[in-house]
Amino acid sequence: MIKNCLSYFHIRILSVQKYYTSDPITSYRVFLLIMKNHVFTKRKGISTVLTTVIILVASVVLGSGVVLYGTSMFQTVAQEQSIDVEGIQIWVNATDPLGDAWGAAGVRNNGDQVLAVDTIFVKGANVPFTSWYFDKDQTRVSAENWQNTFVHEGTGGVGTIMNNSPEVTTACPASAVTTIEIDIDGGVSNPNDALPTMCLEQGSGPVGLSPGERAVIYFQIPQEKVTTLDAGASTTLKIFAGEAGAPLSTIITNP
Repeated sequence: MIKNCLSYFHIRILSVQKYYTSDPITSYRVFLLIMKNHVFTKRKGISTVLTTVIILVASVVLGSGVVLYGTSMFQTVAQEQSIDVEGIQIWVNATDPLGDAWGAAGVRNNGDQVLAVDTIFVKGANVPFTSWYFDKDQTRVSAENWQNTFVHEGTGGVGTIMNNSPEVTTACPASAVTTIEIDIDGGVSNPNDALPTMCLEQGSGPVGLSPGERAVIYFQIPQEKVTTLDAGASTTLKIFAGEAGAPLSTIITNP
């Protein structure tokens, strides 16, 4: 009798393992079918204890499938959504008590799906899209420009950054809707000028990036959020594309 029970138990375990899949829904349906055919059908010689053991083993197998399925889904989402933020800068005008403050950062989509940079947050303040100035042309936003140290071109009056570098006046094409021109290595009159001028246009919404694409974003921080008293202090800058992103620390400097 004991030998027969053990043999039956072994066969039922193999039945559960044979039809196990990583899909919890399919595994659950198979589980119900096995229970219907082998457990809940009246069979001579099957004790209540043996039936309970079979149900417990099947539950463990199905539970493992659910855990593996959930882990796989989490890893897939984490891999698809990723951004890299480099070269962050925050400047405050030392002569403007209201806080003529600007920031800059390079953003790259490291994931494998299209993302949209939709949040820039500084010192408890959300920077509105109309205060963003960006370039995402992959020729102008070259790897060298993206990895370089972003520069503040000086101010063109209280609350504004200079519209273009002192040495740049016509570097951006007429087709580009340019608000600010940034030339990191000095402009066209510099004999060592090798990097393309970046042509920043004013934002009106999130900045979309395909996988592998880069963007440089300059942004004007709301007044009085960063003042002259903050120069030299550390602060946190948050740049996100949906759920992708992380807080980053930087030092507030004078331009």
